[in-house]
Amino acid sequence: MSHLIGIDVGTTGVKVLLINEKGLVVSRAFMEYPLHIPQLGWAEQNPENWWDATVKGVKKVLEDSVLSSEEVTALGLTGQMHGSVFLDKKNHVLRPAILWCDQRTASQCAEITEKIGRDRLIQLTCNPTFTGFTAPKILWVRENEPDIYKKSNKILLPKDYIRFKLTGDYATDVSDASGTSLLDVKKRKWSEKVLDELNIREDLLPKVYESPEITGEISREASASTGLKLGTPVVGGAGDNAAGAVGSGVIKEGVVWASIGTSGVVFASCDKPKTDPKGRIHTFCHAVPKKWHLMGVMLSAGGSLRWFRDNLGGLEIQAGKLTGEDPYVFLDAEASRAEPGCKGLIFLPYLAGERTPHGDPNARGVFFGLTLHHGKPHLVRSVMEGVAYGMRDSLGIMKGLGIKIDQIRALGGGARSNLWRQIQADVYGAELVTINVEEGPAFGAALLAGVGAKVYSSIGKACERTIKKVSRTEPIKENLKIYDKYYEIYKSLYPALKSCFDKIVGITVEG
Repeated sequence: MSHLIGIDVGTTGVKVLLINEKGLVVSRAFMEYPLHIPQLGWAEQNPENWWDATVKGVKKVLEDSVLSSEEVTALGLTGQMHGSVFLDKKNHVLRPAILWCDQRTASQCAEITEKIGRDRLIQLTCNPTFTGFTAPKILWVRENEPDIYKKSNKILLPKDYIRFKLTGDYATDVSDASGTSLLDVKKRKWSEKVLDELNIREDLLPKVYESPEITGEISREASASTGLKLGTPVVGGAGDNAAGAVGSGVIKEGVVWASIGTSGVVFASCDKPKTDPKGRIHTFCHAVPKKWHLMGVMLSAGGSLRWFRDNLGGLEIQAGKLTGEDPYVFLDAEASRAEPGCKGLIFLPYLAGERTPHGDPNARGVFFGLTLHHGKPHLVRSVMEGVAYGMRDSLGIMKGLGIKIDQIRALGGGARSNLWRQIQADVYGAELVTINVEEGPAFGAALLAGVGAKVYSSIGKACERTIKKVSRTEPIKENLKIYDKYYEIYKSLYPALKSCFDKIVGITVEG
């Protein structure tokens, strides 16, 4: 029987997943590493930490599985998107990688938009540029660290640095490259026009492949480090969201997934590259060849509830230590004591700025409508509801672009909570389905490896063979009516507060 490995280079750590061709998990490993915040709004990591964690993770899954490396047929890669790894001619890392959640590049985004024009940029790349994207990071380094830029020989995305360490090849895939602001998303290749306008040499970038294509093989050095067999094929893989879509079976129109992890993502597959003229949501290449996807991204979804846990959930953390339960279980119980709508308390989940639909790094979190009648249960539940409102923003835009939504698959940590699933179903006004796969991106990367190695005849066949529905959550009509009313207020708050957000940021920077 064939076995496949998926490696997910995440923000908090590397996840390595070993599955058999039936989709059953044989072994898994997760290796953490630090996130560095050198200045307010910055976020960086050391790429060597990714590699060290990958080596340890691969070794662990091989040891735990009691399989020989000969039984691993192929390997796929996924991971955090948009990050930038600068390498010199000797392939040494020149500086820490600037990550997807880094907000330092607002002026570079404005520069790109001014040079190319917002409408033309959307026409060329299907998206406006955002502070998290890669192109503004490249310009920031060129403008602020010119010596680093002059020494740069290649600029890689996070998972593609791991690919280089595994195979010695410079390569990326169309889905991950879509988030750079440098790819012609419709033609699925680097945009000569954008590169020329921004004066970025194409030879700084890796070759672009389709996600199931084999891009290289495990090198002698990587084999010695990881225990993987020399010559094991490595496929293009995908950005974490496109890989997660493969790993959850969201590969055709009508099926959407909503994932609440640190960030929140709403993802819809489409047969043609549909774009939002206002640039509120992303249009990227799918990991499925000849398909695209629409994607809305919230920067602080599950991250908002984690913030609450870390700063206001001391009792729940202590209860978790005493009982061995996850503190979120106790927060869930608190939230269940509050009624839908939280007596008018609304939370804006903009703790790290926001991407969809506002694209505003200055946006800030808000508890609106707080009164003496509100207690902790209302605060917790309002965070859950606020995140669901933010996800509904993206769903509404997708529907406006003609995307049919027959079913929503719930993924991420938020899908583990019965209460949060019900809140989502009620806010979205749609059935939520859970599936048998928890490690979506890593699982999707493994399936892509199987397609590249001919274990499966297609991505569709791979999904049919391995992914099953587990549960369904239907919306409650009475709750839907309540949330419709509060959602209208939620939508009005950002426009009303935008100028205040900007003033707060200005004062903070001056201080």
